[in-house]
Amino acid sequence: MKEFVVYTVMRILLFLGSLAVITGIWALLNDGRVHLLFSVVLAFLVSGIASYFLLSGPREAFARRVEDRASRASAAFEERKAREDAD
Repeated sequence: MKEFVVYTVMRILLFLGSLAVITGIWALLNDGRVHLLFSVVLAFLVSGIASYFLLSGPREAFARRVEDRASRASAAFEERKAREDAD
């Protein structure tokens, strides 16, 4: 669960940082006028691409954790199934 929280918080911070930078640049280029919808869409694109490269470590840790839990659950299910068949 910790890996999920870490990845999610980092992803949100990356989006907010991208939004701040893009909004700031947009305001500088357009005499202080900001089109918020375009800024948000562009920030989603930039943060999505950046997270692919920058957050690969936390994403892999989260994926490993999910895979481990799924393997344990599958093994427990198979064990219960084998005991049921033996009876």
